[in-house]
Amino acid sequence: MARIGVENGLTDVAEALRQQGHEVVELHNENDANSCDCCVVTGSESNVMGIMDTTTKNPILTAAGYTAEELCQQVSHHINQQ
Repeated sequence: MARIGVENGLTDVAEALRQQGHEVVELHNENDANSCDCCVVTGSESNVMGIMDTTTKNPILTAAGYTAEELCQQVSHHINQQ
């Protein structure tokens, strides 16, 4: 499965992604995002870790307004397009 970076505080999303078989890593800075197939960030503090400025071909999803299930669906959609 895919390697998914998840920002601290999104425990429910991280757990749901693990249950789907994904490798989940916690994002601490922009370098962490580079090794991931997809990233999920809170969106509560815009670009707090500089992740949105990172030059990456991989999608960065904002969790604000979505359930863990909806985010898992979005991750699967993006992973399947790669």
